[in-house]
Amino acid sequence: MSDDWDETPTSDVGGFGSGAGGSSSFGKSFNSGGGFGSSSAGGFGDTSVGGFGSSGGFGASEKRDDGCRICKQSGHFAKDCPDKKPRDDTCRRCGESGHFAKDCEAPQDPNKPQAVTYVPPEPSEDEQDLYRTIAQGINFNKYDNIPVEVTGPGIIPSAIREFAEANIDRTILENVEKAHYIKPTPVQKYAIPIITGNRDLMSCAQTGSGKTAAFLIPVLNTLMQFRSELTSSLSEVQAPLALVIAPTRELAVQIQKEARKFAQNTSIKPVVIYGGVQVAYHLRQVQQGCHLLVGTPGRLKDFLGKRKISLANLKYLILDEADRMLDMGFLPEIKAIINDFDMPPKEDRHTLMFSATFPTEIQNLAAEFLNNYVYLTIGKVGGTHSDITQCIMEVEESAKRDKLIEILDTEGTNRNLVFVQTKRLADFLASYLCQNGFHTTSIHGDRLQQQREEALAEFKAGTQHVLIATAVAARGLDIADVKQVINYDLPDEIEEYIHRIGRTGRIGNKGKAISFFTRGKDEGLARALVKTLADAEQEVPSWLEEAAESALGTGYGPKGGRFASKDSRFNNAELNGGSYNAADSNDGWQKNNDNGGGGGDDAWE
Repeated sequence: MSDDWDETPTSDVGGFGSGAGGSSSFGKSFNSGGGFGSSSAGGFGDTSVGGFGSSGGFGASEKRDDGCRICKQSGHFAKDCPDKKPRDDTCRRCGESGHFAKDCEAPQDPNKPQAVTYVPPEPSEDEQDLYRTIAQGINFNKYDNIPVEVTGPGIIPSAIREFAEANIDRTILENVEKAHYIKPTPVQKYAIPIITGNRDLMSCAQTGSGKTAAFLIPVLNTLMQFRSELTSSLSEVQAPLALVIAPTRELAVQIQKEARKFAQNTSIKPVVIYGGVQVAYHLRQVQQGCHLLVGTPGRLKDFLGKRKISLANLKYLILDEADRMLDMGFLPEIKAIINDFDMPPKEDRHTLMFSATFPTEIQNLAAEFLNNYVYLTIGKVGGTHSDITQCIMEVEESAKRDKLIEILDTEGTNRNLVFVQTKRLADFLASYLCQNGFHTTSIHGDRLQQQREEALAEFKAGTQHVLIATAVAARGLDIADVKQVINYDLPDEIEEYIHRIGRTGRIGNKGKAISFFTRGKDEGLARALVKTLADAEQEVPSWLEEAAESALGTGYGPKGGRFASKDSRFNNAELNGGSYNAADSNDGWQKNNDNGGGGGDDAWE
């Protein structure tokens, strides 16, 4: 739903002694157009229309018409007109007389949407808070053995071994070091040089593999080269050079926080806009300077429609969690943002798409927005980390609550993220756990934005040990030290399962995912679960294999063929690239990866 604000009309009236349109300043020549004593229209003592002593001004030869605007008769003014209707003192809220709406004590209509007044707290400027991150786990170096596939037309830039090899601006590199990024992850090794090499990119990497930094670092580095084009905070319409679109409010906030981290002590101002927050607050944030904009589709489209933001100068368009951004729910808004405003065509901008899952149909759809792109796959497409221990339990619907209590009783103060399918169940289960002594909160789409942000902050701070969530928390959220994810309800699609359990076991840390499987309800996911577990070298229960054999469908999941293990253009003879390991056992790099280097055509020259 669009957000509205009041437009403040601007005056076009000229100043004293100004010319037509008021462009000159007070004190300029009285003989200029429209000034005192002017010979043109409207001057003081003018003989033409509108001046003092003119035919329509003070002392004019024509008699003033003092007719009443109500009855159109002469001899009195409207305020004295006998036909004047009495003032209506009926209240707009309750319809009763004798008071106005501002004094009305009647309750508000519960069906009428309330004005959004929430203003989020100002972000901390403390470096310790800004650079707090998930520490690299004991399995981080195992990333070097992850298979990598890079395909695309033209010369594909070679991967880097260290951040210092990427020719990153010194200030940004210092910020990377402050964030304790010691060594690039595989997606960062490949994506950073591809982006700095001015190529479009579709990147598919496992959850928790550092995708956000993989696009923010090179994009911010390039924006530093365009400092002369950064919009001034004095400009009424801000024109960001980079736009990141995210599917959820929480993910948008997180991306902007990461951007602030890497842009610290530079001239680049990252700003975030999303629904559920007072529009005037976001407008002030944008107008104070906006060079990298992060937003959700609804609020972004609203600001574009009100002409508070221009995309005319855009260098980068980034879709995070792109598979969801391009599904049927978001696709119309994404197309409108790209096609209906002033965004440069795909040949004149760079488009980057990142996700953990890229089904073939989404790849084909994404190609509409990409130009001459590189396809990067890190690990098994649609796969999960072996760092996450996955356990599928067969549980009757009526026994789920007791089983959840039994599991949480062994967890102490560890952070547990519990996923359910409905908003009502999220609140009910949170209340039930609180009554049983567990520090629990919930997050879902029907909670006010302030409540959502407070719940997430309390869970991150450790004051709440259990977070009950719907799909709103499944995508991209980077919460430190989530020991366990519990699928109280399994999702309908295997992609959602992968995103959910990816909230644990991040950046080489170990995690655990437990899922409740209910007969008569979850068989549609059985085959996909069997393959996901087998690919991650996890134990597959015999009862789940039996359920999978009798389940509908013949492919990898309920719809069949949902996962693309390769670039959908792979049979194109013009594609270059190949398959590599992220590193070998000798010097941290596979030599046969150095297959050309260099960038593609620079779309800005």
